[in-house]
Amino acid sequence: MGWKIMSIILITGGNAGLGFESARRLKEVGHTVYIGSRDSSKGEIAAEQLDVYTVQMDVTDKESVENAVKVIQEKEGYLDVLINNAGISGGFFSPGETTASEMRRVYETNVFGVVQVTQEFLPLLKKSNQPVIVNVSSGLGSFGMVTNKDAIESTVNSLAYSSSKAAVSMLTLQYSKGLPANFKVNAVDPGPTKTGLTGFGNQTVEEGTDAIVAMATIGPNGPTGTFVNRKGKILW
Repeated sequence: MGWKIMSIILITGGNAGLGFESARRLKEVGHTVYIGSRDSSKGEIAAEQLDVYTVQMDVTDKESVENAVKVIQEKEGYLDVLINNAGISGGFFSPGETTASEMRRVYETNVFGVVQVTQEFLPLLKKSNQPVIVNVSSGLGSFGMVTNKDAIESTVNSLAYSSSKAAVSMLTLQYSKGLPANFKVNAVDPGPTKTGLTGFGNQTVEEGTDAIVAMATIGPNGPTGTFVNRKGKILW
């Protein structure tokens, strides 16, 4: 599914886990990659290891997002691919123990962070010939998967994280319908991958990035408004 033209790619939360592995794989095939990192020192260490660029960016901080836009504007002039990967689990409390303040904290990063970053980078994306947005959602936000007793996702009961990822999936659909026709906007489920975010899973980090890399490198005839994992389309 790869698109051969090299792209300018930004990955939020790119200094660790799925973001780090996605950056490694995309850089390896020749793309210009920027990783956004809330902690600038961690971003610099990761960027050096990966031989990519880094921008300090806390997706919950409008000023830092605006500064990241300025950096990429000055260095590149446009952006081809935005991968909204930054997210937090917020801890997997039972629904009865989850407070409204905890919900707000998770949504601030996982939902409002996606909107804030997307909104601020739209002018640079509109300068691309083939703008792509990849929103990293989760099977834990899929109604189809969490109600499937045969799926591992059905065993996790997380009010904040799961509902935030369901919101990301709807953001994806609305962006795909409302942005200019040349935009490709898709949601991906990395699958149950053991990273520092969730701490559980049976996939390797490389397997967990298969869908992210695939959707980041689609061509002009690629899909939009879809929800996929490494095996193909999944239920919303």
